[in-house]
Amino acid sequence: MSNVETAPQALRCGAAGDGGAPAGTPRVEVLSAREVPLGGPRAMPVRRTLPQRARSLIGAWCFADHYGPVDATERGMVVPPHPHTGLQTVSWLFSGEIEHRDTLGTHALIRPGELNLMTGGHGIAHSEVSTPATTVLHGVQLWVALPGEHRDAARDFQHHVPEPVRVGGAGVRVFLGSLAGSTSPVRTFTPLLGAEITLEPGATLTLDVDTAFEHGLLVDSGDVRLADTPLEPAELGYVPCGTDTLTITNGSAAPARTVLLGGPPFEEEIIMWWNFIARSHEEIVQAREDWERGTRFGVVQGYDGDPLPAPALPNMPLKPRARAL
Repeated sequence: MSNVETAPQALRCGAAGDGGAPAGTPRVEVLSAREVPLGGPRAMPVRRTLPQRARSLIGAWCFADHYGPVDATERGMVVPPHPHTGLQTVSWLFSGEIEHRDTLGTHALIRPGELNLMTGGHGIAHSEVSTPATTVLHGVQLWVALPGEHRDAARDFQHHVPEPVRVGGAGVRVFLGSLAGSTSPVRTFTPLLGAEITLEPGATLTLDVDTAFEHGLLVDSGDVRLADTPLEPAELGYVPCGTDTLTITNGSAAPARTVLLGGPPFEEEIIMWWNFIARSHEEIVQAREDWERGTRFGVVQGYDGDPLPAPALPNMPLKPRARAL
């Protein structure tokens, strides 16, 4: 997915450095989303919880868009070819279907419960369009920052269908990392956790987690509490390192759906601008020039339309924000 803001801000992102919390007594920080239109005159709105001023990363997770359910017959997803550098994209749907094409030559369908992970280190471009058969579109789009030693990694695309695991009154699908006895085979460049967790009405689930990880629980639906902290749909509850268990409760009379993200703090500072992750203003400028000139990123075959133009850069060097505190 593209960041289609017409005036994207440069963000300096890094670990929060808050020292963690005592094991078993998590302190939950609640992050609210902001609504962003996903391009075009009939733009599909998405709710963005990462990055923001309060917190820019959770582990290497640096971008989180949550969208739907929306009527795709009225406002579907049409994201023309656009570039990425220095990151991996994670597509995860709850309903609907999206056609993915990229400059690696991949032509794939993104379906509910199926992970599609694309690596765009040195540079990749892709398009995303909801299929004609899609009536309701609903899911999340996530980005993972690549560490410095791998930020120019080769293009790659991985697909994985995780088997659901039952834990008490909950269903867990682990698409990255390990949780509840389930491990994803998908390759990443830093340790990560990504899982969809669906709780039955009234269910409480306690999960053993890695104390070296910080975690974020994104709520899609339900009356959810993380530890003793209530979370509304579209909110994300952040828990720092040092916690060995997470307890999630669904207080509603309907199932609750959440997405759990985690990873060790990402100690490197990065600059995010538009769809690029880099370490300097000069790298961002070069990536933008390469996209506008039609070099480096390749051509997305099979998409009927023009690629997204890059937004204008500011008239002065990008001034990254400070790390989240």
